[in-house]
Amino acid sequence: MRKINVTFVSNYINHHQIPFCESMCCLLEERGGSFTFIQTEPMEEERVKMGWSEEKGLLYVRRFYEEEEYCKRLIRESEVVLFGGCDDETYIEERLKNGMPVVRISERLYKTGQWKAISPRGLIKKYHDHTRYRRAPVFLLCAGGYVASDYHIVRAYPGKMYKWGYFPRTELYDVDRLIEGKGYGELPYILWAGRLIDWKHAELALETAEYLQNKNIAFHMDIIGGGDMEAGLREMLDRKGLSGSVKMAGFKTPGEVRRYMERADIFLFTSDRQEGWGAVLNEAMNSACAVVADHMIGAVPYLIRNEHNGIIYRDGDKQQLFKETERLVMEPGLRRELGENAYRTITEVWNPQNAAKRLLELLDGLLGDSGGQCGENYEDTYPCAPERAISEKRMYGRLIK
Repeated sequence: MRKINVTFVSNYINHHQIPFCESMCCLLEERGGSFTFIQTEPMEEERVKMGWSEEKGLLYVRRFYEEEEYCKRLIRESEVVLFGGCDDETYIEERLKNGMPVVRISERLYKTGQWKAISPRGLIKKYHDHTRYRRAPVFLLCAGGYVASDYHIVRAYPGKMYKWGYFPRTELYDVDRLIEGKGYGELPYILWAGRLIDWKHAELALETAEYLQNKNIAFHMDIIGGGDMEAGLREMLDRKGLSGSVKMAGFKTPGEVRRYMERADIFLFTSDRQEGWGAVLNEAMNSACAVVADHMIGAVPYLIRNEHNGIIYRDGDKQQLFKETERLVMEPGLRRELGENAYRTITEVWNPQNAAKRLLELLDGLLGDSGGQCGENYEDTYPCAPERAISEKRMYGRLIK
């Protein structure tokens, strides 16, 4: 195993990245190398208000705006630079010009619609940042199942795209005890959590609750989060007479959300295509929730196998969401099966330790003679498996087959 130094350049460190970074540090140090995370800007105030904290005391984190020359040297001299979460290309321009390996990490380009690819100005920008490096040692980690399709439109990274995502800290439980402790007293417990903004569609959780209530099905639902839609959702809850079954729990810290997930039987993930990844899915599956998720969410094609470790509904099909949630409420055995399999997906496959191990295997290939092939075939859903573009129109059919 070769000694390599890896530098990860991104906007700021957060709790979704730290577990992966810690794993990379350990693995690289064992090989005599090093890992550094370069933060290019302070954390956004909005994120701080959401309970995200700018982590202090992490020895592998350096701040570009405090140590510019040192950080420039790391970016220039490291064997590999991971580049993600930062729109400013100037950080890596010198490496790109000199033909040094760069591994980009990206969510999708066209979150609001691939029709935007017709913009001449946008295509010029995509060519400058991506397409012109088709034959250069620049590779793409796709943070979501629709990323490859977007980049295929601009003819970037052919044969050089790999599956990736976000890797929150993995909690290890006695899964039988965890599942036995779920529920809201004697009632099936449904949870929704996220920012209360339009494209996360918390209103669908309330509409699901109305559907269940109209069928005289007993349940309890908590909706966690704050945001622009909160007042309207509270009014909707009162107007539909749901206050006996649904509670608006307000803002909670990431740690508190995890405690709710540990008790929840069912987790509703109702975001639309603008959800580039959705780390809340990792966390809900890690907590052995039976998940019902919209098929256009970025994490869904990688994390969920329909009817095995979760249920996928077609984007925008409210009736399918309602009926699948009803099925889970009425079938505790199915909830348990999906929850157990979801837990294993995270603890055995889609976790920060495995991601770091697979990434180093990929980097060894990229720097050596194997071409960086890490997965056995295109159906491999492990982190860093080779990825190919699948059109949006075909994705739902592939996910439910």
